[in-house]
Amino acid sequence: MQEVTVSRVVDASPVVVSRWLDPPTIVEAEGSFTVETIDDQADATIVVASGPGMQLPLRFEERDGGVYYTQEGEQGPFSHMETWIDIEDVADGTQVTFRSSVSLAAPLPFGDRIAAWKRKGELTRALETLEAALG
Repeated sequence: MQEVTVSRVVDASPVVVSRWLDPPTIVEAEGSFTVETIDDQADATIVVASGPGMQLPLRFEERDGGVYYTQEGEQGPFSHMETWIDIEDVADGTQVTFRSSVSLAAPLPFGDRIAAWKRKGELTRALETLEAALG
């Protein structure tokens, strides 16, 4: 398993950033999948996302003032994927930090490193999209 972290200060208040960080927006901002369905449950939101030749359910929860989500079940490119999004009020805006741990489902040499590289790109795209939307 590999862990990746990306972070950026966004010129917006924590309240504005929190409103932007809803599950379907996050999935679309990462850029690899499109949202097929959204199921709001009492304790979580399940987003079924689709990409080239696959569908995967992602379970989103609010935790400690941030967002936590994980790939559910056996479907998808990862054998394990979980992501935390934390926001912090700072002097010049809001510090947004994405942290994700991943393991690739396919038995490839250096598979977890490949998964981490791919995941870091998705998280960087999400931060860039957030910054463009709120800037």
